[in-house]
Amino acid sequence: MSLGLYVSVPFCRTKCSYCNFASDVFSRSVFQRYVDRVCADIEGANETVAQMEGCHERIVDSIYLGGGTPTLLDVTQLQRVFVTIVQEFELQAGAEITVECAPGTLNGAVIEALQTCGVNRVSLGVQSFVDQEAASVGRLHDRKTVLDDIARLRAAGITNINVDLIAGLPYQTVNSWMFSVEQTIASESPHVSVYMLEVDEDSRLGRELIAGGAKYHAHFVPDDDLTADLYVTACEKLEAAGVQQYEISNFARSRYESRHNLKYWTRKPYLGFGVDAHSMIPGLHGDAVRFFTPDSLEAYIAGGSLHRTQTSAGEALEETFFLGLRLNRGVNLREVEAQFGVDAIAGISGIIADLVLAGLMERQEDVIRLTPRGRLLSNEVFEQFISLRTGPVPAL
Repeated sequence: MSLGLYVSVPFCRTKCSYCNFASDVFSRSVFQRYVDRVCADIEGANETVAQMEGCHERIVDSIYLGGGTPTLLDVTQLQRVFVTIVQEFELQAGAEITVECAPGTLNGAVIEALQTCGVNRVSLGVQSFVDQEAASVGRLHDRKTVLDDIARLRAAGITNINVDLIAGLPYQTVNSWMFSVEQTIASESPHVSVYMLEVDEDSRLGRELIAGGAKYHAHFVPDDDLTADLYVTACEKLEAAGVQQYEISNFARSRYESRHNLKYWTRKPYLGFGVDAHSMIPGLHGDAVRFFTPDSLEAYIAGGSLHRTQTSAGEALEETFFLGLRLNRGVNLREVEAQFGVDAIAGISGIIADLVLAGLMERQEDVIRLTPRGRLLSNEVFEQFISLRTGPVPAL
């Protein structure tokens, strides 16, 4: 089965207050050492897979450079990563090649380098088309910059563009959110990602919200109910515009779904390189093998060891449900039965029945999927499939 490749580039111009990723602002002096290490890992992929007791194909049908902001790398560094990949793997014709970009980092030389490297998809971290909202969380672009970047990408022949939006940013209102959604639709970007602001201890804004403080404009963050309403509004508006939801946070026009990200949700094999990069490949003994790199730049460059976990049959079953249910198409129970056996379905029939009764899931013959309410409360749904708990579904 063909592979997806993910390359993490953890460098940012500024650290956004909502960000909980392993990325930060670093001196450009470390960029070359980082690229050296990433390329060495790509070159050593066969050895790494063998050490992890896994197996993989050399054929690659998707590449994704994420971050951070990969377009902060020098053009020669960016090109070197792609050259190394092509030397070590067999790139399938028509492969999807995505690079994440912060608006304002796409100068002429960078766009030319993306063309040269075969990049055919760009994901823009817009978050909001309202300048005040973008600035409040540390974004360095404005609306005009985003629209200019989209126009220049299209002029260069890169038309498969994703726009990221976040519901729940400081100062956001129903009207300002509608403006961002309408601007996104007007941009005619064929793919849109809509996230609800995550509130956790892993971001500065999240910690401030939990503490009830006012730093990072926390006192201007919409409440949970309004944030959920904004998400629902985006779903409705995008759907009406022909940008159809296919995953909890992702929307696309026909044939523009992210092929790389679909690998994660359907448990297809992928290899990750760079800081905090995760991999999943078939194991030599049948079960999937997962492993990941250190989540700090210093530890990664210093040669920190990989962390490996063997996925048991029970864990694979859990993943099939809580990853597959992210997709609007849902999970086919007959396919699950064919892979895991009749007893696997029997063991979760009660969970499914309870979730359907609670209005969080619907069942049509052999297919189960989340309802719109279930997508809003997806974490609560997924918890029911972790360790396959058989207790009653709590009132929500």
